[in-house]
Amino acid sequence: MDYVAPPRIIAEAVQIASRKARLSIIDMLIRGMLAGAFLAYATSLAIIVTAQGIAPVVGAILFPAGFVMLVLLGLELATGNFAMLPMAAVAGRISCRSMLRNWLWVYAGNLLGSLLYAVLFYLAITNCGTSDGGAIAATVKQIAQKKTLAYMSVGASGWSAALIKGVLCNWMVTVGVMLALVSRSTIAKIAAMWLPIMTFFALGYEHSIVNMYVIPSGMLLGAPISLRAWWFWNQLPVTMGNLVGGSLFTGLAMYLTHAPRAAPLQKPEAVLEPVLAGDRIA
Repeated sequence: MDYVAPPRIIAEAVQIASRKARLSIIDMLIRGMLAGAFLAYATSLAIIVTAQGIAPVVGAILFPAGFVMLVLLGLELATGNFAMLPMAAVAGRISCRSMLRNWLWVYAGNLLGSLLYAVLFYLAITNCGTSDGGAIAATVKQIAQKKTLAYMSVGASGWSAALIKGVLCNWMVTVGVMLALVSRSTIAKIAAMWLPIMTFFALGYEHSIVNMYVIPSGMLLGAPISLRAWWFWNQLPVTMGNLVGGSLFTGLAMYLTHAPRAAPLQKPEAVLEPVLAGDRIA
């Protein structure tokens, strides 16, 4: 009875989202900062693999480690919350105001954590500014410019491409969030989450929180990217795309198809017993 069926997953996701909406601002900031930093750790790991001339798919295989860590530790990732909180809002468990409050503060926390790690990463690979960072720095700058200047060079088409890649990215990321609830076993949770996260990263789609680390890192290392180029040509369209992909294609889609038949949180003891036994293990 390790597997949790989709109706029960949706019921649990709504319950979790309700708790997220009640978090204090300081909790959202701290948990958001840690989540941003852990995702930046995983991204830098993937970049280092690429800089060593290893096939990029190896970096994609390793990248989900950061996502797994932040989920298992109960941290806050804005892109994941883009899917979970709309379900609770539609269910009438939270208000739209509390949903937007969570998104704002968690996004801010993710940004702070990503920037903190970017600065520390820069200091680490340049020996506190005494070297140019070598092949790793060159790879970071190349990626950062591809995520900004390459879009800017083709105008509206580039902006639209960033938006669409944001949609496709968070469609998979939020599937990973939901799959974290598919089992009561930690090993099974990790395996389930790994698949969609590896998929989006290998396909080169755009994740707003990952970009909060990659682009500032490139800027610190000398990439000719302005703040406007970062925010207008990447962060804004990618965040909008992540919001659409997470809220519509995962959160609301899953809720609409499963919620009418979702198992209530209180069920006859004979039916709930194996599920609750798993709850105590999770």
